[in-house]
Amino acid sequence: MEQYIIRGGKPLTGSVNISGAKNAALGMLAASIMTDEEVIIDNLPDVNDVNVLLEAISGLGASVSRKDHTARICGAGIKTTTADHEGVRRMRASYYLLGSLLGKYGSAKVALPGGCAIGARPIDLHLKGFRALGAEVALVENGFVSAKADCLYGAHIYLDKVSVGATINIMMAASLAKGKTIIENAAKEPHIVDVANFLNSMGAHIRGAGTDVIRIEGVEKLHGSEYMVIPDQIEAGTYMFAAAATNGDITVRNVIPKHLEATTAKLLEVGCEIHEFDDAVRVVGMGRLRHTQVTTLPYPGFPTDMQPQMAVLLGLAEGVSTITESIFENRFKYVDELARMGADIKVEGSIAIVSGVDHYMGAEVCAPDLRAGAALMIAGFAAEGVTTIDDIHYIQRGYEQVADKFASLGGDIEFMDTEHDIRTLSKKVS
Repeated sequence: MEQYIIRGGKPLTGSVNISGAKNAALGMLAASIMTDEEVIIDNLPDVNDVNVLLEAISGLGASVSRKDHTARICGAGIKTTTADHEGVRRMRASYYLLGSLLGKYGSAKVALPGGCAIGARPIDLHLKGFRALGAEVALVENGFVSAKADCLYGAHIYLDKVSVGATINIMMAASLAKGKTIIENAAKEPHIVDVANFLNSMGAHIRGAGTDVIRIEGVEKLHGSEYMVIPDQIEAGTYMFAAAATNGDITVRNVIPKHLEATTAKLLEVGCEIHEFDDAVRVVGMGRLRHTQVTTLPYPGFPTDMQPQMAVLLGLAEGVSTITESIFENRFKYVDELARMGADIKVEGSIAIVSGVDHYMGAEVCAPDLRAGAALMIAGFAAEGVTTIDDIHYIQRGYEQVADKFASLGGDIEFMDTEHDIRTLSKKVS
């Protein structure tokens, strides 16, 4: 079993470079196979989700090569529109292959996605959009979704609720449909804009990304392109909260400060000092934090992916704070783990009531999902004593070189592969 062992109790200081946005990269990788020409994607984060999707794309027959943070992809050799790579069922973003394959080939069969257990993530809005474009969609044997169409036609699509995944999926399929498509109540997250800009660089005609109405004029085909992924706002926010929780001083570099406004606003509310630059944000912890109230909302509201990190922060603040989760119903699964470290949090439905404590204590905890795992790392660095975090594969899904980056900020962190250590010890004993 792989673990992180953290010895906390001292401020994190220094600067850290933020990697490319995982959620934008996943949409782009799926879209990259919609042309028979080569696509080059730069600033690609080296995280497990991205690597699994690259393997799945290669499994379809596409040519895939990667060097450092740059991938070259060519979809000309695709031999099948059925995606059943070993990792596809484990990752939610595999559903993007539905939109890209359906758009290009008129056929797609993809294993239903998995991912973090933070609540139901139904794909009904994705399927509604595909049907509106003229596809026949069905759930078939062994947990597959099948979508077929002799021809896709533009349509007026209203999303019953804001959905990042459905917005990207419909946007991809509609890019190669005949006629005009309008997506209303579309998601507005920065990675929606980035995927739309990437598709436009390939020859798509998409307008309005970043607003709640996206207009798409279908084109006959897409062409090759070279594109750079935007910085990851959630990774940046995680290190910013680490500065606040440890009473530290961290500058996050290679960021777009505009994308971090909801995060910086809450840090200011609880008493941190914030300095913004063109492509960097500095966060300085200023002693005991103040309580506040937080509600997660679609962008530009406070992101649900920062909610567990916020709970760690408010768990150390004076007074009583509340966190209302409006996106995912199971996003408080980390509370029991944080309680092992001394946190005082009570969950009532979709609301967490957080009573601040003076300090956390090191403990053995288990990461229940990606963002909660990162939050437990922050708690470990803020805590007195030693914290051991199990199930770190969740964290590695979305944070590049996270242990190395925290270590560069002065964090005392060690990666431990207990199975490897036991095997090594056994050999020495024998």
